[in-house]
Amino acid sequence: MPEEEPAGPSDAQPTVSLGAPGPAATPGPSQSTVLERPSRARSIAAVICVVLAGLLTTPAAVAYWGQRTLNDTQRYVDTVEPLVNSPEVQDVIATKVTDAIEQQVDIEALVNDVFAGVITDRPRLEQLVGPLSAAINGLIDREVRAFVASDEFADLWTRVNTRAQQALQRVLKGESQGAVSLQGDQVVLDVDEVINQVKERLVARGLTLVQNAPVPETDRQIVLMEAPQVKQLRTIYAFGNPVARWLLPIVGLLYLVAFGLARRRPRMTVAIGALLAANALLVALTLSIGRQLFVDQLAGTAFAAAGRVFFDTLLAYLERGQRVLLGLGLVLVVAGWFAGSNRSGTAVRTSLTGGLEDTGTRLADGQVGGAGRWVAANVGWLRATVGVLGAVVLIWGNTVSLSRLWWSLALVLVLLALVQVLVGAGRAAAADGVTRPKEAAARVVG
Repeated sequence: MPEEEPAGPSDAQPTVSLGAPGPAATPGPSQSTVLERPSRARSIAAVICVVLAGLLTTPAAVAYWGQRTLNDTQRYVDTVEPLVNSPEVQDVIATKVTDAIEQQVDIEALVNDVFAGVITDRPRLEQLVGPLSAAINGLIDREVRAFVASDEFADLWTRVNTRAQQALQRVLKGESQGAVSLQGDQVVLDVDEVINQVKERLVARGLTLVQNAPVPETDRQIVLMEAPQVKQLRTIYAFGNPVARWLLPIVGLLYLVAFGLARRRPRMTVAIGALLAANALLVALTLSIGRQLFVDQLAGTAFAAAGRVFFDTLLAYLERGQRVLLGLGLVLVVAGWFAGSNRSGTAVRTSLTGGLEDTGTRLADGQVGGAGRWVAANVGWLRATVGVLGAVVLIWGNTVSLSRLWWSLALVLVLLALVQVLVGAGRAAAADGVTRPKEAAARVVG
């Protein structure tokens, strides 16, 4: 027989040692560098995304509120509509309208004309003109205030604000037709309809002397701003409008990317929640400072009493969003603590999931057990779907509110609890399916 050659490296067979293990193989420097670089780069990218998102959250929220309030006619009307029911605002409007009518109509001159041919005694006429003029002015004031508090004026307020918002859009886009228009070096608001409505109501109440009172063209218009300011606003609008529209979604995307890149997602969830809560407090501080500056700016004017009400009403959507942001931040902090590896969170999670799975174990018979097996095999993406569903419910229609946040949170918790119960049922059914064949085999052998 030919002599066998010793096996070479290519022919060597792997062997399994049953003795003491030798020293563990350690990766060389190049292999360690290759393994660490992706992990380190991923962590750095996650930190950059979450920091950028945290810095941009407050500007994005304010810009999005401004963009929606300015561009969305229905949102703008819904924002300013409650102002007409404010006693402070009604008082300001009534005072302005009354003053305008009294300035347009010389009551004393009209009374003198009416009684000039009836009372020839001048001293008697002068004694009569004063009380009659005061009575007529009092009647004008009462009727104007009654009109301002009526449903008719509320409807007029809605129509005027709708047209004003649409007209302001045209001015910002370079068009100059409608209630708000560019005339010479000024942007003016035509209030002719408001004046006519008030005059018709006064005439219907018997004050016919204001029916044919001439109203100069300049008194029918309110100057909003000078033309040079419009050019600046148009430039800001052209560049800022697209940014304001997409900045908030971009911030949300940055948070999602940071969460997806994070190696420790529960910890990242806590960080995102803390940043959202901090930005909510920053928005609240900004609103508080802005309110005080706005009120101070109107001090000494006719609108001083209504300044705070006007500010709070105009920024109602932003203030509501601030409360939602704070609530969402606190929810995420609690969720990250619950899902983390900390001792207290692990204890609570273990106790809660154990109780839910025990409930599922008692329901493992029949169809529930079959459904539970499928849920247990797909529990990962089912939980993610529940989270996405909660987010959709929260932001649906761009009308987020604190009550909707709690309803969406309740929906998510109920669905997650149901998933965990079905997981318990599925595991019990699977264990029962393994045990029964073993018992049957044991009986056959016996």
